[in-house]
Amino acid sequence: MTGRPAAGGGRWVSVAPERLAGWIARFAARHGPIEAVTLPDVVRLDAADGAVAECHVPFPPLRPPPGLAPPGLPAPAAALVAHACRERTVGVLLARLGGHAAGVFTGTRLVAAKAGSRQVHGRSAAGGWSQQRFARRRDKQSAEALRAAADVAFRLLTPRLADLEALVLGGDRRAIDEIREDRRLAPLFALEAGPFLTVPDPRPAVLEGAPDLFRAVRIRLLDP
Repeated sequence: MTGRPAAGGGRWVSVAPERLAGWIARFAARHGPIEAVTLPDVVRLDAADGAVAECHVPFPPLRPPPGLAPPGLPAPAAALVAHACRERTVGVLLARLGGHAAGVFTGTRLVAAKAGSRQVHGRSAAGGWSQQRFARRRDKQSAEALRAAADVAFRLLTPRLADLEALVLGGDRRAIDEIREDRRLAPLFALEAGPFLTVPDPRPAVLEGAPDLFRAVRIRLLDP
């Protein structure tokens, strides 16, 4: 679980689905009995002492599978836990200039993956004609790197469109926006779901850790 300030007050925490029931129980133990209300894409927990936990539904809308809701929680909170813990098949595309990775996860298991890299030079300190020539070379390298990332996404993810429930994106937003322009990937990007994963260079190890980020339930905490 991690915490950071939230715009407009309070702080954000991220809780793994498997720990969410325990987190809610501890929230109630600290702040008193809770009332739970289902709002659009949020389950709001109001505690007796005035504390509030706004639990954002991962992969909305809220659709808990039958028979998995844990006992002892208010119905909306139990539904959220069941929904968050449900195993789903998710595609992931991570891209930065010079590097990319795509994968398919079933639950936390990585069932298909492909990563690659292309050399993209940094900025030149030279001026005049040399700088212009260097900029053209760098633009060409960038375009080739992003085209390679789009090709990987097309080959690995689009054949699995029928199985994917969502596409999670990450890396650098500008790189992803460039890849988004590839018309072959329009059906894939139609499955886009948040949050956007801010990750370092998309190496295989970074891709393997993606479920810790996209499966977590984001909660905005407001203290009394």
